[in-house]
Amino acid sequence: MATPSCNIGSVEFARGKLALIAGPCLAESLELCLESAEHLSDLCRRLGVGYVFKASYDKANRSSVSGYRGPGLRKGLDWLATVREKFGVPVLSDVHEVSQCAPAAEVLDCLQIPAFLCRQTDLLVAAGETGKCVNVKKGQFMAPWDMAEAVKKVQSTGNRQVLLTERGTMFGYNRLVTDFRGIPQMQAYAPVVFDATHSVQEPGGLGSASGGKREFAPVLAAAAMAAGADALFVEAHPDPDRAKSDAASQIPLRQTEALLKRCLAIFHAVRQ
Repeated sequence: MATPSCNIGSVEFARGKLALIAGPCLAESLELCLESAEHLSDLCRRLGVGYVFKASYDKANRSSVSGYRGPGLRKGLDWLATVREKFGVPVLSDVHEVSQCAPAAEVLDCLQIPAFLCRQTDLLVAAGETGKCVNVKKGQFMAPWDMAEAVKKVQSTGNRQVLLTERGTMFGYNRLVTDFRGIPQMQAYAPVVFDATHSVQEPGGLGSASGGKREFAPVLAAAAMAAGADALFVEAHPDPDRAKSDAASQIPLRQTEALLKRCLAIFHAVRQ
């Protein structure tokens, strides 16, 4: 059975061309968003990879109540709109509540459902009703085949533009493990994106913050390409150790070219 296809703006998914969703975990500043988008959009243009810029305007699921959450809905959307206008790339961010979907859809090309919220029926339906592409991140507690119901919730609105993102499964405390069999299994329902950086995260592993092992992100990304993933999701930052969110799992912006070239080669090799 062929994988269903969809688009985020002009970027195609599951049509034989690799796509990248990437940017800093958190929209810490407009300057960070612009610097990251410039680097990544130029890289993808040179390599012939479809590119979608990602940054969260609000991190509602921080480990600690004192963790920085971001600029908020209005300012964050203004920054994302500036990125979209300046570089001509589609933009993606998370929505956490039904009330966020309509205003977010005025700017975003894709609304992302965080993994912890992938079973929230009202949120999935509200995102679907915007008519924008909806990227549903697979919950760390969900089996791949259970994501069929998440897709159906979005599609119940008549919206067929749906992506699923694999980001690892809980393995004991503060650890994630990726079962790559889930990629072809979920492709029966929607194109599958592999999130290389959240898959190496250690949720709450530092007590008041999440830990991670960013050095393993390229390994998992390559494995996902070999398993047939349709797209790659990466969080990258000019100086990850100083990032205000997911500092241990984001990769340095300067390393994205080597990572993407390797993944692109594997992506094409498995489709020959």
